[in-house]
Amino acid sequence: MPKPLKVALVGIGKIAVDQHVPAIAASGDWHLAATVSRKGTVDGVPAYTDIAAMLAAHPEVSVVSLCLPPVPRFEAAAAALRAGRHVMLEKPPGATLAEVHALDAIARQAGLTLYTTWHSRMAKAVAAAKLWLSDKQVTGGRVTWREDVRRWHPGQHWVAEPGGMGVMDPGINALSILTDILPEPLRLTGADLDFPANWQTPIAARLTFAGGIAADFDWRQDGPQTWDIEIATNAGGMALRHGGNELWLGGSAQAGDASIMGEYPALYARMAELVRQGGSEVDLSPMVLVADALTLGRRSPVPPFEF
Repeated sequence: MPKPLKVALVGIGKIAVDQHVPAIAASGDWHLAATVSRKGTVDGVPAYTDIAAMLAAHPEVSVVSLCLPPVPRFEAAAAALRAGRHVMLEKPPGATLAEVHALDAIARQAGLTLYTTWHSRMAKAVAAAKLWLSDKQVTGGRVTWREDVRRWHPGQHWVAEPGGMGVMDPGINALSILTDILPEPLRLTGADLDFPANWQTPIAARLTFAGGIAADFDWRQDGPQTWDIEIATNAGGMALRHGGNELWLGGSAQAGDASIMGEYPALYARMAELVRQGGSEVDLSPMVLVADALTLGRRSPVPPFEF
């Protein structure tokens, strides 16, 4: 078995603690060698508050995994690449498309791996759904992605600021699945966006796509959370439930189960494979659709929303 790759985790917030740290700890491919964060730490792991200091102190770290919010992520990613380290980007991979194109160019010139991760594509039933759709004609579809920002981003007010993406932050998970499983590319035709008076980003969005596909994103959902994708085809309907982790055909579950805990281990397994093969994986198609929605979208003001 190959020696574990030494990785530094940058940004020790909720997603790092809930998903990245357990995924790294459970994998024989990885050893968490350092962290960088203003406040967060991981027990027993050398901690830094500055990425330059970490890079200087740990030449053995070959991979940097970035869990920072999108706006400050570019500088950290560029610093890691320029220091000769492979880089793994939490979704969305940047605050702008141009940033990620620039990082891709740096990585290519240096012969380094850059991986734009989309964790929902690793949900347990996504591959089965893609296979089922591969020889079908899609005739329509409906995405319902409604959750509670107070539950998933408590105190993380950057999501309401420019670059934070608002409800597109969870909505892009649905778009990452759609752009992976559909036989034809998605094309946005319109959007309606709700902006709270105290936000710079949308809290809800209704998107329409060519081919009769529509999406409803909302970050104000109380009670059970809803992450469903329903696709109509010439051979009947298909549904992905629980964020892509259950495949339903004919009204009954066919594959997967109602757990999201396999997504990040699969991301880290893929990153280990890319590094050892000398490859990169940079896919911006979900982020392009978000940019298109913010370009085409009609904006409606809604009452302030505190979280």
